[in-house]
Amino acid sequence: MLDVAIIGGGPAALSAALNCRQRNKTVCVFGRSLDSSLLFSAEKVDNYLGMPDVNGEEMLNRFYTHAVKNGVEFQECRVSQILNVGEHYMINAENNFIEAKAIILATGLSKSKGIAGEMDYLGKGVSYCATCDGMLYRNKKVVVVSENEEGEAEANFLADICKEVLYIPLYKNITNLKDNVVVLEAKPKAVVGAGDKLTALETEKETVSCDGIFFAKNTMPPDSLVFGLKTDGKNIAVDRRMATNLPNVYAAGDCTGAPYQIAKAVGEGLVAALSAVSDIDKQKKA
Repeated sequence: MLDVAIIGGGPAALSAALNCRQRNKTVCVFGRSLDSSLLFSAEKVDNYLGMPDVNGEEMLNRFYTHAVKNGVEFQECRVSQILNVGEHYMINAENNFIEAKAIILATGLSKSKGIAGEMDYLGKGVSYCATCDGMLYRNKKVVVVSENEEGEAEANFLADICKEVLYIPLYKNITNLKDNVVVLEAKPKAVVGAGDKLTALETEKETVSCDGIFFAKNTMPPDSLVFGLKTDGKNIAVDRRMATNLPNVYAAGDCTGAPYQIAKAVGEGLVAALSAVSDIDKQKKA
């Protein structure tokens, strides 16, 4: 059981992790590699106090090294689901399940764009986790829409359960798909349904009837990660403590909205960490 799980990998996540560790909390950062951060490719950063004329890669490596020296643990993975299981949360990190007392979302700007109807049918035929929901579609027809190679594993898993699996890659060079997975080269446009039931995926070429659609994204929309999370447009809604509407869930950095600056992300990571630590300690005393 972790005290705090941090979802992300940029300045906000690393700042939050460092400050949790400095207050003697167990913490792990779940995210993709450092080079996936928008900051990593910055040629020059000259507006962060005390670190002039540094590039993004060097800055991130300094942040990362500082966090590691203080005992922060990292898992390079994609988190597909965070479940409230009562007094704590359960994180699905590529089918490894980890418990945490508090969550800090520092997911940055979402690079993945949803399609029409996607959120309307979330939990009603749309899923972001094949191993979580695949059994619901045994002997049925499903579509997997993937932005990366990780979707191939999802499709292969479903191929052993479902009657038919169609795979739409939004990237180049498929590497490892089972023979019974059918590849469709088409751009998805909309999730189609009738009432509360998903019925098809509309693409630029045709409308494909199906029972379920699984999306494998590079970055997950925050409100699909945690059920019931309140958002303001694409941003996570937070208060001055960086607390969300859910108990013991906080957010920091670009995912909370503009300005998209490193100093703001680092500061919000600090505030989120202090809030999480304070609330955990209060619960211990209660």
